[in-house]
Amino acid sequence: MDVDEPSAEEAARQHRSRVWGGAARSLWRPSAEGTVGGRLRALADWAETAGLADAALDTYGTGLVEALEERVAAELGMPAAVFFPTGTMAQQVALRCWAGRTGSPVVALHPLAHPEVHEGGALGAVSGLRTVHPTDAPRLPTAEEVRDHPEPFGTLMLELPLRDAGFVLPTWEELTATVDAAQKRDAVVHFDGARLWESPTRFGRPLAEIAGLADSVYVSFYKSLDGISGAALAGPEDLVEEARVWLHRYGGLLFQQYPAALAALRGLDTELPRLPSYVAHARVVADALREALAGKDGPGWFRVHPEVPHTHQFQVWLPYEPDVLTAAAVAQTERTGVCLFRRWFAPGAGGPPGVAVTEVTVAAAGLEWTAEEVRTAVRDFLTLVGNPGS
Repeated sequence: MDVDEPSAEEAARQHRSRVWGGAARSLWRPSAEGTVGGRLRALADWAETAGLADAALDTYGTGLVEALEERVAAELGMPAAVFFPTGTMAQQVALRCWAGRTGSPVVALHPLAHPEVHEGGALGAVSGLRTVHPTDAPRLPTAEEVRDHPEPFGTLMLELPLRDAGFVLPTWEELTATVDAAQKRDAVVHFDGARLWESPTRFGRPLAEIAGLADSVYVSFYKSLDGISGAALAGPEDLVEEARVWLHRYGGLLFQQYPAALAALRGLDTELPRLPSYVAHARVVADALREALAGKDGPGWFRVHPEVPHTHQFQVWLPYEPDVLTAAAVAQTERTGVCLFRRWFAPGAGGPPGVAVTEVTVAAAGLEWTAEEVRTAVRDFLTLVGNPGS
């Protein structure tokens, strides 16, 4: 095979990306879909509008990177923040710094949390940490589970929202009780806030009040805020200063990061204020999906989870093989120009066979959809599921 020829799997991925990226209508427009020129032009246009086009380029964390760190600390109500190229690195550094302070290498977290599922065992392999699980239920741990966990731990890490369980959040009262239970055990609390930005709607509290429950918080810039890449760790000044030392040791102190920093600043200005509207409309979309799937031409069994989305993202479950549903999703966009669903997946270990799940995100493009348009798109999709290639 020619070294430049993509594998069959990669070719299929590229085809899906082209089809969905070219959809006339979509519930969201991922930043990874598009072109280099279009992305750079949009960023440059925003920099002109924001008065940043003539800002000096950064070197090793100066300039726009410093401005971004100050902005994040202010948004989260934290004393300080430090920019990281990846969230994986930011959280490893945060947890190892806390381990040094507490004297315990044990981190309590959910088995579906990002470090356990998506990081290849990095906490143990790279940072020498060990994890324990207060619960394996598909939700955040309760105060009782934290209080009664039989093994000591130095840090409780809470992923808000818990993505792999369906982007779920506790109630405000549940969250404050869980944090209090950890603190009564003399444990520190770290929030994996990759998607914390859209959580205030569910909690009914401002972002700084939510973040203020924790000793430290990590946030991402490319998930909810439509950035290019990057993350920040916010917390006490001494923790942040130590984190800067480990940032360098981990190889994360890059020479220049102005495109990522600029895109993050744009996200904070343009996307952050709109997230409550995305969350509100996700509930409209979820209701319409449920109504259409429950109709006479529906599959009989399905799940929209949570029934009322906690954020602007939620899951849909259907009783078909993932490849069948993914093919139908591609076919729908090719035939109608409408992108309702994207790729479908088999459930994780222990999940039932013959069932598939997908994640639905409602962002700016989704605000244009009415409930009836969602129902129509679902009905069109279901006609393709039985024979997506016909």
